[in-house]
Amino acid sequence: MGLASRSTVLLLLSWVSLCISTDQLSPAKPLIFPDGKLISNNGVFALGFFSPTNSSTRFYIGIWYNNDPAHLTVVWVANRGSPIVTPSSATLAVTNRSDLVLSDTRGRIYWTTTNNITATGTGGTAAALLDDKGNLVLRSSEGATLWQSFDHPTDTILPGMPVWVNYRTRFTQSQLVSWRSPEDPSAGDFSLGADVSSGIQYVLKDGPRLLWRSGAWNGEMVLDYTPNNSSTVIIMSIVTNGDDISLMFSVSDGSPSMYVRVIHTGRYEFTVWNRTAAAWTVLEAHPGAGCDRYAACGPFGYCDATEASPACKCPDGFERDGTSPSGGCTRKEPLRCGGGDYFATLPGVKTPAMPVFVRNRSFDGCTAECRGNCSCTAYAYTNLSTAISGGDMSRCLLWFGELVDIAKDVNIDGENLYLRLAGSSTVPKKSNLVKIFLPITTFVLLLAFAALVWTYKYRGTRRKKKVQKRLMLQYLRSTDETGDKNIEFPFISFDDIVAATDNFSDANMLGKGGFGKVYKGLLAGTNEVAVKRLSKSSGQGTEEFRNEVVLIAKLQHKNLVRLLGCCIHQDEKLLVYEYLPNKSLDYFLFDSERNLMLQWPTRFKIIKGVARGMMYLHHDSRLTIIHRDLKASNILLDKEMIPKISDFGMARIFGGDLHEANTNRVVGTYGYMSPEYAMEGAFSVKSDTYSFGVLLLEIVSGLKISSPNLIIGFPNLIVYAWNLWKDSNIENLVDSSVKEDYRLDEVSRCIHIGLLCVQDSPNCRPLMSAVVFMLENKTTPLPTPMQPVYFSCRDADPGRAGNSRVLSMNDMSLTALEGR
Repeated sequence: MGLASRSTVLLLLSWVSLCISTDQLSPAKPLIFPDGKLISNNGVFALGFFSPTNSSTRFYIGIWYNNDPAHLTVVWVANRGSPIVTPSSATLAVTNRSDLVLSDTRGRIYWTTTNNITATGTGGTAAALLDDKGNLVLRSSEGATLWQSFDHPTDTILPGMPVWVNYRTRFTQSQLVSWRSPEDPSAGDFSLGADVSSGIQYVLKDGPRLLWRSGAWNGEMVLDYTPNNSSTVIIMSIVTNGDDISLMFSVSDGSPSMYVRVIHTGRYEFTVWNRTAAAWTVLEAHPGAGCDRYAACGPFGYCDATEASPACKCPDGFERDGTSPSGGCTRKEPLRCGGGDYFATLPGVKTPAMPVFVRNRSFDGCTAECRGNCSCTAYAYTNLSTAISGGDMSRCLLWFGELVDIAKDVNIDGENLYLRLAGSSTVPKKSNLVKIFLPITTFVLLLAFAALVWTYKYRGTRRKKKVQKRLMLQYLRSTDETGDKNIEFPFISFDDIVAATDNFSDANMLGKGGFGKVYKGLLAGTNEVAVKRLSKSSGQGTEEFRNEVVLIAKLQHKNLVRLLGCCIHQDEKLLVYEYLPNKSLDYFLFDSERNLMLQWPTRFKIIKGVARGMMYLHHDSRLTIIHRDLKASNILLDKEMIPKISDFGMARIFGGDLHEANTNRVVGTYGYMSPEYAMEGAFSVKSDTYSFGVLLLEIVSGLKISSPNLIIGFPNLIVYAWNLWKDSNIENLVDSSVKEDYRLDEVSRCIHIGLLCVQDSPNCRPLMSAVVFMLENKTTPLPTPMQPVYFSCRDADPGRAGNSRVLSMNDMSLTALEGR
């Protein structure tokens, strides 16, 4: 056959293809393999059968750009997880029930819209239309939209496709998931979607691991920027409809030939059609190098991309932690609760990851929310009332603990971040003259004054310290909350502790934290001990120290840590415990390598041991003791991996029939606190039950309560576990390190009990004695748990209990003995 004849055949085939193509699909006009095709009105998009590998055994229904038929740019796949294996008999049809169904003559259904229809028509015949935006729309005869592909994206966002989220319920459906490979369109490892657990932002993940995030939405309705080395402007429009917020992409020339795609290598790309080169061009990809990587500069560091070369920097009041730029920053001075802390402004930044979201606060209210909570390390505020209908919406973000993934970038419309600093860590910026001369003048005056009065004060100071020590000892021995007088405290001399720890040498240091440092020691005549040396600036006062000593001295149980002695020396307070070589539970549980040592029998033993220890505190000891800070880092492990509950500094004691109380001072750790305690200051034995339920779910899953590794769309571990339990899919909750080693009945029962413990109403939660019974008696039927409430985002009434603080993170409590 000559060249002219071949050209004639190709033209004829093209004409035949166009003749059998249309933009609509109806019951009378199905798509039949292989030539059936829909083409949008202006020829922009096509829908039909394709194979990514030109295979004869794997075919799919997809939508692609029609401008380059030789190289299909597929933007949507219907049956990505169920390839057609007998394509010769495959059809895509609209049924008389107004469904779209992909099936073959053998009756096998590869894909259908049956379970996804969001509206119903009133009769007549439905039809499917492919429009010039690339949206396949199924409509009733009256024109009502029954289903559309834009609501069910695969790996690609097209111009005009809304990625939506409900701001009040924070529910989202749209999420992009990469192909497994260029030859396999099934769901891969990488995903891009809205993270609604803490405001609204978009995140790219590799499975559970965070790779990139956009930063929280600040209320801007139109954002536009020009990618590097490009004249094309990418426009992102925010559209609101009541509480629903949609993000849509477009380009400056209005061309539909543009898409955003998550690719199988772990990036997402902005790609446009280059008319001159007749080819697709990637304008921008994330994550890129430098500041675009998640947590590029470590804890408390920020990545500055406003300069020629991106660099990791430390905010005022912080200094580099180690030599690596990515190692993060540490505070020059530790925070002092109530000791003159103030907030410094870090302007124009992408705010850190993992905030706590509080709505309906004024700026002053947001400031007060953070200022009134010693554990709040930063906050940010945005008024969204102009962006969201209703006029009463604001966004207050609070951070507790380390701040991660802060960045400055010319392409980011940043906002102000207010960092909590110790009063002496840095001085708010003034003129250079004041900064130079004021400290010098002050120093000279203070030096002269000190020289004048030193002689008169020195002896008085020494006498005062002796009196303070004597009063402290008397205070500890005075009548305690339990009614016992002159209880015998095991005091250990400071000199003995110095000798035991080799003068607190770094070689003997086990760890450190907000409370101070922990050292390993060897006291004469005893075994190894752990010495907790409380920092003078930790915020641990006499009450907490006394509470710890009094309680542990009284309590004796296999699953409670044993206090060997205490020491008060001048301004120092020290606690001496039994040495537990395996540190704390979180040391193993949340580490990807060490968690292999926690096989299921060990985890189950830890769960039951902690439950027995809590039952002793609540029921079996002479008085009811509420721990108030039960968490993984406060569960210590001995050499046999037997759990020991520690940190009684925040515990409360009840006598008689009293089992609950209210407080204006909310202490504890965010995520472990029950809703009624965090929001209203009301605590009881059921508050500890809630904390135990959270801990139980963490032990089963290996995930932290507010882990960034959760699947997108689940704000915390409780909601994630509830949904898996409800769908009878609990095996997906089990830590992968124990998947080959667990008994399904034990795991299922533990998850069920955990969900009973974290119910919103304290009246619905079991007592710890009931929890122990349910764990020990595997045949006892369990009640059905109620759906948990994600309380950190609901409204908090500042008038309740006189306490407007929503959450607290007890960085200052006497935490695990190894310190971190």
